[in-house]
Amino acid sequence: MDSFLVGLLVFAAFVILVLVKTAVVVPQRSEYVVERLGKYRATLAAGFHVLIPFIDKVAYRRNLKEEPLDIPSQTCITADNVTLEVDGVLYMQVVDSRLSAYGIADYHFAAMQLAQTSLRSAIGKITLDNTFEARESLNRQVVDALDEAAQNWGVKVLRYEIRDIQPPTSVLDSMEKQMKAERDKRAEIARSEGERQAKINRAEGEKAQAIALSEGEKMRRINEAEGRAQEILKVAQASAEGIRKVAAALNEVGGRDAANLEVAQKYVEQFGHLAKAGNTLIIPANLADVPSMVATVMATLKTDGKPESGRQRETA
Repeated sequence: MDSFLVGLLVFAAFVILVLVKTAVVVPQRSEYVVERLGKYRATLAAGFHVLIPFIDKVAYRRNLKEEPLDIPSQTCITADNVTLEVDGVLYMQVVDSRLSAYGIADYHFAAMQLAQTSLRSAIGKITLDNTFEARESLNRQVVDALDEAAQNWGVKVLRYEIRDIQPPTSVLDSMEKQMKAERDKRAEIARSEGERQAKINRAEGEKAQAIALSEGEKMRRINEAEGRAQEILKVAQASAEGIRKVAAALNEVGGRDAANLEVAQKYVEQFGHLAKAGNTLIIPANLADVPSMVATVMATLKTDGKPESGRQRETA
């Protein structure tokens, strides 16, 4: 009985082993490389497959998804002999499972080594200052070098990204000083530009102010001149009007007698003012005979006031 149970267990284990060796399920986005008696037989796509037990076996399992591969940090020397520590990430994808299995022993290791050597070669052609600006160019050069070699490996290199560039401490200190000097230079330029613009603005303001003052002074003088001209015109018009009115009054009845009387009064008043204004006075010889002097003046005015025709008749 014990022998029967042992035999049953052995048979069951054999059946399970046969099933495991026979039935194969390939996951999505994967491929299995099957060998028959040590030779390549087929590449199994995703799905259920049946193999011949103990004759067929799954030799390689390949993932067709995009794979990121970490590239360790390495020492690179630039064209100006500066040592840099550079690392990165490589993205690749298996496109032919058979070539990836038989074209190279380990495509991961091969891609990593080739990426490092390609990057060292690319960095050795540029200077330190251009290294940080040429990341895209360096990435493209690494991808081109890897993709050309990976065609025989059944692998497609999609992209490479430099993750970090670490210069030596002494270079970092020099770069910091250079950056500080550059910042100070830009600050000084900005400050000088500000002062220059401020001076220009002040000069333009003073110019505008001077123009405004000169325009104001010009308008003031023009206004004053126009005012004086108006004043002279008004005075002249008033004088002309006064003369016209005097002439009209003289032509009226009794006008010339009134004018003669006014002239006599003015004559007497002016002699009175002369007596008050100074110590030296020149007077007529008959100044004491005021009535005679007034009569003489009035007679003179009366004679001057006669019409021209009358005076001509008296003269005749």
